[in-house]
Amino acid sequence: MDLGSPWAIISGLFIGLVGLVMLNYGRKELNLRVALAGLAMCVYPYFVASLVMTWLVFFAIGGGLWAWQRFSPD
Repeated sequence: MDLGSPWAIISGLFIGLVGLVMLNYGRKELNLRVALAGLAMCVYPYFVASLVMTWLVFFAIGGGLWAWQRFSPD
């Protein structure tokens, strides 16, 4: 993660907090899908260097979770 930009730090913090909330909710509700998406959101900002890629991955994880929940036969 590029720490030269304040927007990168704020974005990483926001995405990590959203991931933490999702991880706790998934653990509480025993929903493995939400917990794994939350864990991914907590971890991936450390490995992505671009601010745009950080947000694209965030929306990809959220959209993938939504599609997984919506179109799953369970």
